[in-house]
Amino acid sequence: MPSSTFPRFALRAAAIGALIGLFAFLLLDALRPTAPGPRSYRTAVQAAAPAVVNVYSARRVPAAPRPGAPLFDEFFGDGGNATRLQTSLGSGVILDRRGFVVTNQHVVDGAEEIAVVLGDGRRRPARLIGSDPDSDLAVLRIDAPDLHPIGRAAPGSLQVGDVVLAIGNPFGVGQAVTLGIVGATGRDRLGLSTFEDFIQHDAAINPGNSGGALVDPEGRLVGINTAIFSRSGGSQGIGFAIPVDMVVEVFRQLRDHGRVIRGWLGVQAEDLPASQAPGRTPGLRVAGVFADGPAETAGIRRGDVLLSVAGEPLPDVEALLRITTGMPPGSRVSVEFRRAGERRKVQATLAQRPTPG
Repeated sequence: MPSSTFPRFALRAAAIGALIGLFAFLLLDALRPTAPGPRSYRTAVQAAAPAVVNVYSARRVPAAPRPGAPLFDEFFGDGGNATRLQTSLGSGVILDRRGFVVTNQHVVDGAEEIAVVLGDGRRRPARLIGSDPDSDLAVLRIDAPDLHPIGRAAPGSLQVGDVVLAIGNPFGVGQAVTLGIVGATGRDRLGLSTFEDFIQHDAAINPGNSGGALVDPEGRLVGINTAIFSRSGGSQGIGFAIPVDMVVEVFRQLRDHGRVIRGWLGVQAEDLPASQAPGRTPGLRVAGVFADGPAETAGIRRGDVLLSVAGEPLPDVEALLRITTGMPPGSRVSVEFRRAGERRKVQATLAQRPTPG
């Protein structure tokens, strides 16, 4: 072979080799098993669903008056004491093998009878262990073998954008699962309960989902579904769940004490008007002081401006609630406040927060 033709031959051979290699790569890639399209969450559902139950409650309420009453009462007797059975439905989550179930307080509020239906169809009467209107949580207990409590995600592990699954009993049709993502955390000032730190998500939840589980893709509990924002009564893509750390703390207190024991300063506070807030130290104006309460005993008066409690600033009323209710009754705290332009500091001993109502 002439020496001048060897480079052209080598280049041609290299090009053919490259084309054969590319063809082989494409062929092998086409023959490789394809990964599934949409990810399945069946493992998460299989892990969490056995711990989610249906909750049914019933109570007697005054019956609606008969047509024509009280005209016909003289013929048919006094119907003023007539009652009817009012039922409600919701969901719950098994947190303990001993039969402890957490649900929303509004699901069982005023109930005279409560029944729980497990995922395998077993029906059991339930006993109310305790309820907490401030957080809208309640704990029930059932007697049944072979219970499967739900796993729990680590507090604070949930982030905006994470995938979540809602498991519950919408409209009483039976257990159902919906998918969504976390839109926000720490939602408050919604007027749903006293203590608000909600997870906002768009997994479809409807009446009957209250008290059900919100879980992560591993099937671990991240929250208890409690409310929806809706103008029609149905899901519109904005649901709210109580985060798992609050659920666990309230559950433990209701299980152990039948109630939640929180600290209390004994003041009615309000945010400062905008005209007083700019450029000034954050604080809350005392709108009222409870007689013989910790604040009054410490010398705090109506009109004072609270600046800090236990060394923590008070940018809003929620901060005051978080600080005081996070301490047990009997705790001594320093309270810094301003009166007539003068800063003062006193020591107050927290009392037990009164039960609502």
